[in-house]
Amino acid sequence: MQLELGTGVGVVMSRPVVAIVGRPNVGKSTLFNRLLGERRAIVEDLPGTTRDRISADVSWDQHLFTLVDSGGLEPKPEAGIRQKVRDQIEAAIAEADVVLFLVDAREGVMPDDEEVAEVLRRSGKTVVLVANKVDNRRMESEVFQFYRLGMGEPVPVSAYHGRGIEDLLQKVTMCLPPPSATPPEPEAMKIAIVGRPNVGKSLLVNTLLGQERLIVHDTPGTTRDMVDTVLEYEGETVVLIDTAGIRRRGRIQRGVERYSAARAQRAIERADVAVLLIDAVEGLTAQDTHVLGYIQQAYKGAILAVNKWDLAVVQDADQWTEAIRERTRFMPYVEILFISAKTGYGVMDILATAKKVSQERAKRVPAADLRTAVREAVAAHLPPKKGPRKLAVLSATQTGVSPPSFVFHVNDASLVHFSYRRYLENRLRQSFGFEGTPLRLTFKSKGEKVETG
Repeated sequence: MQLELGTGVGVVMSRPVVAIVGRPNVGKSTLFNRLLGERRAIVEDLPGTTRDRISADVSWDQHLFTLVDSGGLEPKPEAGIRQKVRDQIEAAIAEADVVLFLVDAREGVMPDDEEVAEVLRRSGKTVVLVANKVDNRRMESEVFQFYRLGMGEPVPVSAYHGRGIEDLLQKVTMCLPPPSATPPEPEAMKIAIVGRPNVGKSLLVNTLLGQERLIVHDTPGTTRDMVDTVLEYEGETVVLIDTAGIRRRGRIQRGVERYSAARAQRAIERADVAVLLIDAVEGLTAQDTHVLGYIQQAYKGAILAVNKWDLAVVQDADQWTEAIRERTRFMPYVEILFISAKTGYGVMDILATAKKVSQERAKRVPAADLRTAVREAVAAHLPPKKGPRKLAVLSATQTGVSPPSFVFHVNDASLVHFSYRRYLENRLRQSFGFEGTPLRLTFKSKGEKVETG
C-alpha cells in the first residue's frame, strides 16, 4: 500500500506545550527530569547529549501541560546533524505556548545566550528566563546579570538539587491558559519502533506523520532517548515510541549508549505492540533475533518489518517470509511486513497490523469454546507419560488479556513437558487466531489457587 502523506494520520496537540531551550550543557535534561519527577531524559555531562525533542505530560496545581526537552541551541551550528538539532529546537519553539530559556548561573551570560535570546525574541513566544545551577542562597546574587538578556526577571533554580522548582512551576502555570474540564483521554495503543542502529526507525515515524517530527540522519545512534509521538489513526489514538538502536550487550559502549539501550528495552515494556525494523540489504541478523527475544520475554505483540524493501536484491516476499520463519521458529506468531520508509511503500500497513495485533491481544475466548478446543486437543494428542505417571488435563480457564493468559488445571504440573505446552499453544492459535501476540500458559496442579485478571 502506497502512503499518502497527510491522510488518515494527524498529530494530536490538545494540551499547552512548554519547551525547554538553551545553549548546550546548561542542564535542560536535568530540569526536564526534575519537573517530570523521573529520569526520562538521559542526563550526562556531555554537550549535545539530547538531540531529538522529548516530551511528557506534567500535572501541577490543576494544570496539565506537555513538557518538551530539546538539544542545545547553537546559534551557528555546523552542517549535518547539528543543523538538524537546531531545526528540531526551532520546531519545538514554534509549537510551544511557553518557552523556558535556561541559562547557567555559574558561567554567567555567554555570547551564545545572547544569540539564543535573539532567536526567542523573534519567535514572539512567551518566555520564562530560568537561571540554573543556583545551588545555594549565596549564588542567588549571580542571577541579576541575566537581566541584560532582556527576557525579564530570571527565576533561580537548581535542577539538580530541586531548589526553586515550585516557584518556577507557579510562574509557568501563570503563563498558561486556565485549565478547562475535559473528558479523560481514551487509553491509547502504544507502538514501540525498535531495532539495530541505522535501520530507519526515525524515518519510519516521520513518514507515518508526514512531517519531520524526529531527527533523521545517517549517523548510527542518532536517536538516544525514547521519543513519544501521539497521532490519530482511523479515529483512535496511537502513541509511537521511537527508540535508540539496540546493540548486543557485549557491544554496548559505556555512557550515553548504555542508557539508550536500557531505554529501548523500557520502550518495549511500555508498548502494547513492538515493531522490529530490519534492513532488507543486510537481512535478518543474530542481533535482530536477540531483540525479538526481548519482545517475546516482555509478552508484547510483535511485528517484524523488513525496511528498505526498495533496495532488496531479491524482492520475493514469499522467499523472505520462509527464510524469516525458519530463523524465528521460537516466535511463529510474529507478523511480517515489507516496507520502505523512504518511499512510503507499505508503511501504513504497520498501523493497520498493529491495530489488528492489539485487538488479538485483547481477545477473550468464550468459556464453552475454550473447553471444546482443549478437549479436542487432548483427544487428538494424548499427554505423554513420565515413567508410570501420566499427565491429565482437567480443564482450562482464560484468566486475562494483553497478553491472552490461560491456566490449565492438571493433575500434576511437574509432568508438563515443554513440547506439550507448545502443542497446546499451537492448538489455541489454530482455534482462535491470536496473530501477532504471545500467549501466557500456566499449568496448575490440582488444588492450587488460580489468580485471574
